Amino acid sequence: MLRYLTAGESHGPSLTTIIDGIPANMPLQAAAINDMLARRQGGYGRGGRMKIETDRVDITSGVRHGYTLGSPITLVINNKDWENWRDIMAVEVTNDGNKKTITRPRPGHADLPGGMKYRQRDLRNILERSSARETAARVAAGSVAKQFLNSLGVEILSHVVRIGGVKVERDLTWEELQGSRESPVYCADTVAAQEMVAAIEEAKAQGDTLGGVFEVRVRGLLPGIGSHVQWDRRLDGRLAQSVMSIQAIKGVEIGFGFRAGELSGSQVHDEIHYDEEKGYYRATNRAGGLEGGMTNGEELVIRAVMKPIPTLMQPLRSVNIATRQTERADVERADVCAVPAASVVGEAAVAFTLAQAILEQFGGDSMDVITKRWEEWKEYVREF
Repeated sequence: MLRYLTAGESHGPSLTTIIDGIPANMPLQAAAINDMLARRQGGYGRGGRMKIETDRVDITSGVRHGYTLGSPITLVINNKDWENWRDIMAVEVTNDGNKKTITRPRPGHADLPGGMKYRQRDLRNILERSSARETAARVAAGSVAKQFLNSLGVEILSHVVRIGGVKVERDLTWEELQGSRESPVYCADTVAAQEMVAAIEEAKAQGDTLGGVFEVRVRGLLPGIGSHVQWDRRLDGRLAQSVMSIQAIKGVEIGFGFRAGELSGSQVHDEIHYDEEKGYYRATNRAGGLEGGMTNGEELVIRAVMKPIPTLMQPLRSVNIATRQTERADVERADVCAVPAASVVGEAAVAFTLAQAILEQFGGDSMDVITKRWEEWKEYVREF
């Protein structure tokens, strides 16, 4: 079983990820993790916190001389901003009263329901953990999973297709999507990207925020990963859950997604063809690479919608839980738009879920065993 846990608060000393189940003898580079962490920090519309942090990972267990050992991997990302929050976030009891108590919950945030659930009258005890800062730890875990996928020849990328009212109006090839990293909003369509930047600037001037849609694509997956036999083994359901668990994500679709409900079957389903060289294939990919809860060998295409960030510089009305009087919500330092960053988190979530499913199916304790089984399956499905 491949699994991970994260720990840490937004303004605490560090974020920690422990990954259990990565096979032995897999090449693992801290530089690749740091590259993905840097992408998560980037994107036009990010706030002041990202100017403070420079996320880098310390691998403190599970790796020796660049290869995994098969034992749990510990990843630590230190928070530079911790120096400014030592007293406020102190572990021990302090008497200076410098706690910056939060009592005005933000609409759209975990503040109020979290305060109720965990019986916290200081909502900082909720927002510190519910903050999207936690996703840095998830990206670190996803980067390890991505390196596992790459070892099997599976490639994964993400890009932004919509911010606010601006969206990409054309289909983009895998080669075109390679250029999304050079875009300030991680959008491979240069015209749409310029309009997205302008929309973010307008929202910032109004003290408002913007959401949007990102897409994750994966190629190199073999058919038959996942299962149709039980609800919790269906890969589409598992992928949707992992992406929906990301802060501020409100919807997920695969392939044609919601559009499929507007069309007839002949316009939605992908006809099947066969070629001796590559085996079974589809000339179209409206299913987004998944049929019956399993991969079908085509490119996996997943999109997710992110709502606007709930911290507004022109805050909405709320209720002070200390007085129960109507007041404006508290304001924490935040982004205007984090859709580009969310695309990287989505990429990490998809990578980890795919790594879990592959290890369950082709499992082994070392990479040579898994690679051998993967290659055998590749030959089998080609000749089926």
